[in-house]
Amino acid sequence: MSSLPKSSLMPAAAVERAALIASDWLWETDPQGTLTYLSAGAERHAGWPAADLIGQPYPMPIGAEADCPCRAAMEARRPFRDLPYAYPHPDGEPRWFALSGRPRHDRSGRFLGYRGVGSDVSDRHRNGFERSEAHVRLVEQNRRFDAALENMSQGLCMFDAKARLMVWNRRYIEIFGLDPEDLRIGMSQRAIVEILVGRGCYKPGATVDFLCEGTRTSLVHERAGAVLRELADGRIIAATHRPMPGGGWVATFEDVTERRRNEERIVHMARHDALTDLPNRTALRELGSALIGRARAIPGARVAVLCLDLDRFKVVNDSFGHATGDKLLQAVTGRLRGHLRRDDIVARLGGDEFAVLHLTQDPDGAAALAQRLIGVVSRPYRLDGRTVEIGMSAGISLSDEAGAEIDWLLQSADMALYEAKGAGRGTHCVFEPQMDEHARARRALEHELRDALTGGALELHYQPLVDLGTRRIKGLEALVRWRHPERGLISPGMFIPIAEETGLIVPLGEWVLRQACEAAARWPAWVSIAVNVSALQLRYRGFAASVLAALAASGLAAARLELEITESVLLEDTEVNLETLHTLRRLGVRISMDDFGTGYSSISYLRRFPFDKIKIDRSFVRDLGASAESSAIIRAVVGLGASLGITTLVEGVETEAQLEAVRAEGAQEMQGFLFSPPRTMAEIDVLLAAQEAGAGQAA
Repeated sequence: MSSLPKSSLMPAAAVERAALIASDWLWETDPQGTLTYLSAGAERHAGWPAADLIGQPYPMPIGAEADCPCRAAMEARRPFRDLPYAYPHPDGEPRWFALSGRPRHDRSGRFLGYRGVGSDVSDRHRNGFERSEAHVRLVEQNRRFDAALENMSQGLCMFDAKARLMVWNRRYIEIFGLDPEDLRIGMSQRAIVEILVGRGCYKPGATVDFLCEGTRTSLVHERAGAVLRELADGRIIAATHRPMPGGGWVATFEDVTERRRNEERIVHMARHDALTDLPNRTALRELGSALIGRARAIPGARVAVLCLDLDRFKVVNDSFGHATGDKLLQAVTGRLRGHLRRDDIVARLGGDEFAVLHLTQDPDGAAALAQRLIGVVSRPYRLDGRTVEIGMSAGISLSDEAGAEIDWLLQSADMALYEAKGAGRGTHCVFEPQMDEHARARRALEHELRDALTGGALELHYQPLVDLGTRRIKGLEALVRWRHPERGLISPGMFIPIAEETGLIVPLGEWVLRQACEAAARWPAWVSIAVNVSALQLRYRGFAASVLAALAASGLAAARLELEITESVLLEDTEVNLETLHTLRRLGVRISMDDFGTGYSSISYLRRFPFDKIKIDRSFVRDLGASAESSAIIRAVVGLGASLGITTLVEGVETEAQLEAVRAEGAQEMQGFLFSPPRTMAEIDVLLAAQEAGAGQAA
């Protein structure tokens, strides 16, 4: 344990000086007033060997007055201070002593005798010292010393050059749980330590020799600071030993338990996540480096790093609040801990991302562990009276024979995690070297996309939405394209997922809305404009305001704007999403469901929100000739739409046969390459102008 700062309550040097001034010797009696101890200084002043005095009444009776005021105070069991005592010295020269003492009691209050100090004040008495200012100062100094000693927050002991106890205070007895009768003046330090060890004050393993040696070491290396001792009850005591001039030492003892615990809490908090108490990223690096070192010493052992990311966690946060989200993270932590080995390491990297370090000799075992954890975490949770369901994806990296560095393993596992999430979530992926190249390319594309968004490299193309009865354009769907200076026209399938992952989808979506509304405002009033909206855009609370701002800036009527959402928007089923959709629909904006029929519960969503249009996914049109089920599905959806008053549009119509088939099933609108691929705004202007001219000629 580290050393602690010295207490400023009463420095040991001050105690030492006060003790030397306060007395020339120490004494102690039993309950009958019989002397049981005299320190070495008494022999020099009394002129008698201590052995001749021990066992005699105190104050010393040899030639003493019968009415000694000290004796009277002791018989009355009163404390006394600096009482004069005339003492006939054996050499015939009268002496005057000043005695101070106080009664001793055990914890039950039983009287044990007296303990006190004595000083030879003969010279000062002859000069009228009792009446001098010097005497008053000495009395006051003694009083202050006694008060300071008994009111210190530290325990204190003073030992002479022979390691015999001379002084101690009440706090010392309290710290170690001693009884007052356990200590007596003149007992050795070793005897005190034997009492403490025998009563189990210290933790097992702390021997008498070890503790006594600690005192000697502390005295030799005084500048090293306090020695910390842990007691059996868990308290931590800081012991400081300071040598005194002429031999002996003063020892102080301070209970620093709370201070140490606070320091340990601070250190723990710096390395652990506050919510889950799991190691954080900093601690994980240290633990991971140590685990890699262990693996190197085990033939065939490898360290597996699993990066885990919760699927749909943000939905829980947005739907039920952060308090529920926090409880979910704690519940996930409990499940992970409960399904890992004791020597596995699980950490929280931040947000809804965790990591597991696993020592294995079977690379396939890491994949099995990942899939097992995915299953465990994906089971439903019961939080705040509601059932919450999430999923999890995992990326895995494995150390090689050289061990690899923990940072590289974490980075590799994170790249594998990205691949797992791209593969549909709820699964795992093991890192492969080509993923590094893919990640670098993706990062480069992300930076270029940011520049494209602000540098005018994005443009909109428009694909017509056609009335099946008249084969005339009724509306246009805005489709964003990226014209890259080196790669040419980049498909949205490449950069939209990056925009969603990085948050760029919000400013990108706002740009598309503004451009589409401005273009539509230039076209005839019977032409509507459809814009795709992602779940991430809807989750943004400012989305409705951005739609209204685009309409206001362009002057486009709200009824001419159609927002296309996919099933994933309603799959999240958040209050924010539904509130936003209802708000926009009340303002006149139309809402359609894109790719209808591809989700497992698309039909049920029609009960939750009153859509204006449903777009039947192109996969059903593609299979029309080979699958009777596709025709049946289109027929059922068209019939459902008709009964609910919802327009049905079929996507992906590319042949006349497909056109006739969907028309026969009763669909109202179609979209596909048979009529037109997505075109630039200039090309759309020509199409609309030709349609207007044709309509005029027909009239």
